[in-house]
Amino acid sequence: MMTSATTDLIRVLADPLRLQIVTLLAHETLCTTHLVQETGARQTNLSNHLKVLREAGVVETEPCGRFTYYRLRPEVMEALAGSFGELAAVARTTVETGRKRAC
Repeated sequence: MMTSATTDLIRVLADPLRLQIVTLLAHETLCTTHLVQETGARQTNLSNHLKVLREAGVVETEPCGRFTYYRLRPEVMEALAGSFGELAAVARTTVETGRKRAC
């Protein structure tokens, strides 16, 4: 069963730009300037998406002088992957046992 936290996380990651940000941050820690260059998004739009990701616990910040660096929290992604893994295991059991509700 998916928890409300998992459902909220899926909703956060459903946005294409946020998913692109997460993908970029999986490869390296980046500042807003780098993310603007990589995504082509406007800085204000990007900052709003980073705020959503930060509030959801997906990314964390690291101040560095006048810049703020963002990094992905891998344990959050692992927990999400685990939820989908559990769902796949249940589905596999359902298929293997032929479980079907009668009409």
